[in-house]
Amino acid sequence: MPNPKFEIQMLHDRVMIKIVEGGGERRSNAGIVIPATAQVAKRLVWGEVFGVGQHVRTVKVGDRVLLSPDDQYEVEVQGSAYLVMRERDLHAVAAERIEHGTGLYL
Repeated sequence: MPNPKFEIQMLHDRVMIKIVEGGGERRSNAGIVIPATAQVAKRLVWGEVFGVGQHVRTVKVGDRVLLSPDDQYEVEVQGSAYLVMRERDLHAVAAERIEHGTGLYL
């Protein structure tokens, strides 16, 4: 049984992420339902950052990040699944504090 006082500290440039649900069916702008099995190309997913190592510079806990679901390691902590990956493998960060963004909002 896991100890609830056991805190995880990420090392170096590692980031711990929980995938934001919604990876199943999606709907196009025209209203067409696209099933999850109809994926033609690799699809990036959004996740929420739950832990960062001391060498991580661009993301903070609570940020949303865009990542490839194929480029990570999965770990289970107290019944929840998390991904562990390097900061350099992240594709984008969505946070309120970003000063030089693209002008697009989630």
